[in-house]
Amino acid sequence: MAEDARLPDSPDTVVVFSDLNCSFAHLGVHRLHEARARLGLVGRLWFDHRCFPLELFNRTVNERPGVDSEIAVVGALEPDAGWRLWQGPDWTYPVTMLPPLEAVQAAKSQGWAASEELDRGLRRAFWADGRCISLRHVVLDVAAETGVVDVSALAADLDSGRARSAVMAQFAAAEHGRVNCSPHVFLADGTNAANPGVDVSWVNGGFGVGFPVVAQDDPTAYEPLLRHAAALAGI
Repeated sequence: MAEDARLPDSPDTVVVFSDLNCSFAHLGVHRLHEARARLGLVGRLWFDHRCFPLELFNRTVNERPGVDSEIAVVGALEPDAGWRLWQGPDWTYPVTMLPPLEAVQAAKSQGWAASEELDRGLRRAFWADGRCISLRHVVLDVAAETGVVDVSALAADLDSGRARSAVMAQFAAAEHGRVNCSPHVFLADGTNAANPGVDVSWVNGGFGVGFPVVAQDDPTAYEPLLRHAAALAGI
């Protein structure tokens, strides 16, 4: 049987398919980091961020009205993750997330810590600080702010397009319902959970028209997943 391209390459990593312009992914990644710290697994269990590029699935930009409608609802679940409505002019709002998604893949050549910190830094830059992370210089500025990423090496990788194929390969691995949404977590034994702990629906219209309602939220949902991953890795 062919190897499942959705699964981690090693049991000490947890795959997280997501988009950077996804409020539920920002919530989920924050909770992953917090849960890992509570469990004492920092530096022992790693997050392998992979791309679930909404703009490629939907063949359109992730519309700001839909994103804005989520912030008050999703942000209230974890205020410390960092949230703010977009304060800049409309023409400064990111039109694509492919460059920063590519940057996170490129940073993996510097180790898991580099890619994790760049991913988290880019999320906070967009959601909390209102920065246009589509732009090359903003991505590199965020990389410098992590204190972990080699910015010159990242710039060279971005300019060569070395990691671009990884973005498209991960998109292909996620297509046809194989990855349900952003975020969707996978462990080495095939255990997986889509948008862990959150049960949400839309009322008065879909994304960009109506608004989300969270029927159920379990902020501890990531802890059993990380405990199971640690057991698989023998940690």
